[in-house]
Amino acid sequence: MLVNALLILLSSQHIWASKSEPSLGEEAAGLFRGSDRYDFAVVVPAAGMECFWHFAHQSGSFYLTYMVQWATGVATDQRLFVTVSSPQGDLMASRNEAVARINFQTEVTGFYRMCLGNHNNQFGSVRVFLNFGVIYEGFEESKREMEEGEKVLNSTLTSIQESVQKLQNQIFHMWRHYNFARMRRGKDHYLLLSNLSYVDWWSSTQTLIIILSGYLQLLVLKRLFQTDSSRPRC
Repeated sequence: MLVNALLILLSSQHIWASKSEPSLGEEAAGLFRGSDRYDFAVVVPAAGMECFWHFAHQSGSFYLTYMVQWATGVATDQRLFVTVSSPQGDLMASRNEAVARINFQTEVTGFYRMCLGNHNNQFGSVRVFLNFGVIYEGFEESKREMEEGEKVLNSTLTSIQESVQKLQNQIFHMWRHYNFARMRRGKDHYLLLSNLSYVDWWSSTQTLIIILSGYLQLLVLKRLFQTDSSRPRC
């Protein structure tokens, strides 16, 4: 009886402690929940797809910025087919471009799925730089806090809170522009490396052709002035 009572008590505590939000398991790959903002690069294989899940609360501003920095193999088309789906599976946005920005308001709490499809290149992989996350403006919470503290706080402190909130939002947008500029710089860097490799290869090839053609011309001229020693000279 005592053991049964303990089991019932433990199970009831487990039910009370369960959360309504989705839980993360060790085997779940590609899930991002620890922070509101991420930026990194990923290589999408030829005719392949990479998907990531990002947790967002309701009434947030979800954003995704991506840029294809370089392509390998026989990849000629740098466009990337990107889709963003809600936790219910509804399509929120889609793009088929090399560089794009996606913004929308989150209406449901849960994991939003982002899929990167390299369907335009069947024989070449692409490197993509991603910058995504969720920003919560917090206007409602700030308004509620200011209404509750109106009796204690004066107008000066209220204006300071509003200024700090606006400053935080401006800093966040500056950070987004900085990440986009960093994407562009990375793409230009890989483009310069590709052009340098192209120039070095063609210069080496042309040098080899010039040396080979000079050697062949020398052999032809030498054969023109070659005489047979067995024949008597005039």
